[in-house]
Amino acid sequence: MTNEKGKLYLVATPIGNLSDMTFRAVETLKEADLIAAEDTRNTIRLLNHFDIHTEMTSYHEHNKIEKADYLLNRLENGENIALVTDAGTPGISDPGEELVKMCYERSLEVYSVPGAVAFVNAAVSSGQPTRRIAFEAFLPKDKKERERVLKEMAAETRTIVLYEAPHKLKKTIEELYKVLGDRELTICRELTKLHEEKAKTTLGAAVEYYKDNDPRGEYVLVIHGKTKEECETEAREKWENLSVEEHVKMYEDKGMSRKDAMKEAAKDRGVRKSDIYRELNVD
Repeated sequence: MTNEKGKLYLVATPIGNLSDMTFRAVETLKEADLIAAEDTRNTIRLLNHFDIHTEMTSYHEHNKIEKADYLLNRLENGENIALVTDAGTPGISDPGEELVKMCYERSLEVYSVPGAVAFVNAAVSSGQPTRRIAFEAFLPKDKKERERVLKEMAAETRTIVLYEAPHKLKKTIEELYKVLGDRELTICRELTKLHEEKAKTTLGAAVEYYKDNDPRGEYVLVIHGKTKEECETEAREKWENLSVEEHVKMYEDKGMSRKDAMKEAAKDRGVRKSDIYRELNVD
């Protein structure tokens, strides 16, 4: 009997169009000793389509604690396990993240079998900047945590990508508009599916649109981050009504030395450091 441990494979599955399934993904699912699926009822349709007959078990948010030990034990006994989610790449906004962490704690190998990722597909086809992206997945359900995340997003300069279900879309867009202001927005609906749609608009316009139109399908929202001009305006508003002494103290209160605080104040005001020194009667 071999002492070699098994490997965990994170297998990406199509987010809508079955033709997006890769050859490697099919091969991995066929050769695995076990498939751990978020919803076996959904995954069985995928397996039947590709004539895959591998043993399957469930692994989802509600059984992730007790089922993790079962899966880890099978891995330690030398079996290879393929983890799949309902659609897309496991480990993104699902309990696969926890299983991967546990594998590292037990020195078990983890491999990713790449494929469809909804937020990447949405971002690259959105017409929004893609060099720097902040992926937020679904907003938290807890009210206080949700408010905290939205507040952080309001200061975010990177392009923001969110997932949202149709029955929550109106409320989410209204909240985003209230907290972030009227940002550019691309709404991506039903990606890779028959009725795929993308609309480049603004949060304000989207609020008005959904007053008379009911959302349908799964959505990915791609939101423009705060612009450089907005950041500069916001920073200026914090000091433009302050005296020079108050302006310098504002930076000192953040932990800067007086010398560095005076340099920052001079930079903000577009004046020379010597002007700040003279104003404060510093030799």
